[in-house]
Amino acid sequence: MTVMREPRLDEPPPEGTAERSARSQEREVIDFDGLYHAHFRSLTLQLAAYCGDLSQAQDLVQEAFCRAFARWSRVSRYDDPVAWVRRVAWNLATSRWRRLRTAQSWLRRQREEHIPGPGPDRVALTAALAQLPTTQRRAVVLHYLADLSVVQIAAQEGVPEGTVKSWLHRGRAALAVSLATANEVNDHD
Repeated sequence: MTVMREPRLDEPPPEGTAERSARSQEREVIDFDGLYHAHFRSLTLQLAAYCGDLSQAQDLVQEAFCRAFARWSRVSRYDDPVAWVRRVAWNLATSRWRRLRTAQSWLRRQREEHIPGPGPDRVALTAALAQLPTTQRRAVVLHYLADLSVVQIAAQEGVPEGTVKSWLHRGRAALAVSLATANEVNDHD
């Protein structure tokens, strides 16, 4: 393995360095505008073939050239600055696809599952509950749907336990009549 060292100013240049220094000067002569005008279209077409969208390809190539311009003092000295711009544009396209795929996956997880509408029994129960007086309805819902005890309902409503028992009894009786009537109507249909 050959180790390269920086030449000192007082020593003569080694053989073949004249060619290398001419090539490095040639690379430094490359101007950004010339590179942009010479390669924007071809890079855009390449990227359009890759991502399938011409306007997106134009945006990505434009962004790659903006990044090259910001680093032009370094990029202009590369052997092939166009290759650097192409690689950046392709990386941007790949990153964009990854972000879109992640966003689509997140949106799919956030979508609500399709739940069928309420069945006839639930519709009948909701209608029967709506016909109950407010106190009876609240007691029935708290006891049977919220699983609260008579003592807990009495404490929440600020009434004696006997009152809650009375609400529950009357509410169940009214629901039984309403639901029996609803079943008779459904049976005749």
